[in-house]
Amino acid sequence: MSVTIFHNPRCSKSRETLALLEQKSIQPEIIEYLKTPLNHEQISILVKQLGFSSVRELMRTKEDIYKDLDLKNEHDENVLIAAMVSNPKLIERPIVVNDNKAALGRPPENVLSVL
Repeated sequence: MSVTIFHNPRCSKSRETLALLEQKSIQPEIIEYLKTPLNHEQISILVKQLGFSSVRELMRTKEDIYKDLDLKNEHDENVLIAAMVSNPKLIERPIVVNDNKAALGRPPENVLSVL
């Protein structure tokens, strides 16, 4: 099993999700996506793996940058992804990927479905 977590150590849900994986004796590859930003293709793949119908489902819509960029009124998925590439704090977290399946750790127990 090859498990990856897109992680922000300052986020309590992200820390809780990582702890849950470790309790299950899973040592995931940890990608701190704020330090190692995702590219357009990686975000597109995650949206598909998560089963989301829109990239907006992966966005933190309450972030100030979301409002500053007026993304609420943007409907072009490529523009939304570009905003996430340029501003990784717009990406909801944590995301756990196992093979071709992914889950958002909100709540942390959600990720158990992909293990």
